[in-house]
Amino acid sequence: MPRQLSTNLGTGLNGKAKRGERGVSSNGGGGHHPAGSGESLPNHHLTATDAAFLFLERPEIPLAIASLCIFDGPIPLREYIARVASKLPLIPRYRQIVVPQPMNVGLPTWEDDPHFDIHQHVISVTLGPPGGEAELEALAGRVFSQLMDRSKPLWDLTLIDGLEGGRGALIFRVHHALADGISGVTLMREILDPTPEGSRVIHKMPRRKKRRPSERSLADGIEDAVHSTLGSLIATEAGLFGFGQTLLSEKMQTGMRGLMGLLPELAVSVERLPFNKPCGSQRKFCWAELDFAEVHAIHKAVGVTINDVVLTVLTRALARYVKLHRQTIAKRFVRIVCPVSLRNGDQSGELGNQISFLPVALPMDVPDPVRMLKAVAARTETMKHAGAAGLVALAASCIAAAPPPMQALFWWALPQVILPFPLLNMICTNVPGSPVPLYAAGRRMLASYPQVPTGYDLGIGCAVQSYDGKLCFGLIADARAGADVNRLRDYLYTAFGELYRAVGIKKARRGEAGPRSKSRLSKPVEPVRAETSEPPLAATVSSDGDRGAPEAPSQETEPSPATSPGPTTMVFVKAAA
Repeated sequence: MPRQLSTNLGTGLNGKAKRGERGVSSNGGGGHHPAGSGESLPNHHLTATDAAFLFLERPEIPLAIASLCIFDGPIPLREYIARVASKLPLIPRYRQIVVPQPMNVGLPTWEDDPHFDIHQHVISVTLGPPGGEAELEALAGRVFSQLMDRSKPLWDLTLIDGLEGGRGALIFRVHHALADGISGVTLMREILDPTPEGSRVIHKMPRRKKRRPSERSLADGIEDAVHSTLGSLIATEAGLFGFGQTLLSEKMQTGMRGLMGLLPELAVSVERLPFNKPCGSQRKFCWAELDFAEVHAIHKAVGVTINDVVLTVLTRALARYVKLHRQTIAKRFVRIVCPVSLRNGDQSGELGNQISFLPVALPMDVPDPVRMLKAVAARTETMKHAGAAGLVALAASCIAAAPPPMQALFWWALPQVILPFPLLNMICTNVPGSPVPLYAAGRRMLASYPQVPTGYDLGIGCAVQSYDGKLCFGLIADARAGADVNRLRDYLYTAFGELYRAVGIKKARRGEAGPRSKSRLSKPVEPVRAETSEPPLAATVSSDGDRGAPEAPSQETEPSPATSPGPTTMVFVKAAA
């Protein structure tokens, strides 16, 4: 019998969720890669990085990466389950569970789930009327608040109908221990189709005997711990040697000289922004989207990267958000950490985490949008050339060289300590998605809004993904620390509109603070009015991106934060007979 809906969507909800229906085969083997050959995947240990996400997780830090996808119609449950089941041979990890070692003496292992049932991973819910953006935001926030059940494979799909305009939606979640942003996008492509007719037929693999999780003794765990520690020490030594060689390269020398110029900024202690508060267990989620062609036009006109444009829009939106909370932005920086993929070209389909992090300190008090963009580009380029991401990866490898029990203790204890100042203000990840439309059981996907985990004292996180001519933003927030995250979403549109006009690109439609896509569910929220002339902030910037002499900070303040909407009642329907 199918299990009850495990993701508690909140109290006060009526009815039941529609669960996956029986009669669909869910067998399948698979290879190491999502696009594997269907061969059996042996049990093996998680990497130290993958295991860290398990050790870190707690109710206040749910660590699933996710996407909220909008479709041009509701996805039929039975047909979609059949299509996903046919693709399980390509994703063998979807049939495996995490098995911890006794007393954490070794890293956990991936082992076959002897009770795997696809109907426990694909459910369907119906929004209550009017089925608009507010109702969908409330549901997404509830789903993203939940920890994943570790007694089952760490992924799930929630199909959503009842949206206004006859549209449908899907929430895809996978634990961060199973995939990072790049491999998460690859996994999502595997459960979708490149055409309305569907993917090629996956011929049913021979049924293989299900293996129960192995009974491992303490001695086995100690032996594994010795091997993994020695392997990590060798990898760390190789990393130190490689980083030392990189320090001698011309590009690194140039980066280090640039880094010296940024030392005064980096030496300033990190200040808490309004949302840098201890997080609880409840989340809010909202989204925005821009026309990728317009973002690309800025990229070409100014000669910066797409990620520089994203960070500039986010930083200017954050500056407005800080002013909204009646705090000054004069001489203040926002510390944003950007995940960086360490994958080679032939590793894009591999599961697990192969990432490092690039920290950047971006000034919030630059009044001119184009100069802000150049300042952001200069700083990100300097940090890249200085090998900041490599240094972070090297530090992570040093932690991985410790015995597994010490790793588990370190990552478990880390969130218990709230420092007097944060190490960073926000995480922002930017992942390339599909440039062409994708489909689910014949329904076209209109947009995909990504979600990056947040918690500890990082009250708001930002994820960005390109898809079919759009640049989709997903903002996740702690329900208390970032209760008015929708205002930050509105400021993204305002900031992009200002940057687009400042670059000198004529907009197709006038009078908007930023482009609005037709994939939005309901009538767009009225953007916060931008000032007709930007008030003087705390500093000016020269054409090469350097900050100039400080000026008097603006005394102008924004209205007080809007009250966030209350919980939305949602109606669920039973499964069809």
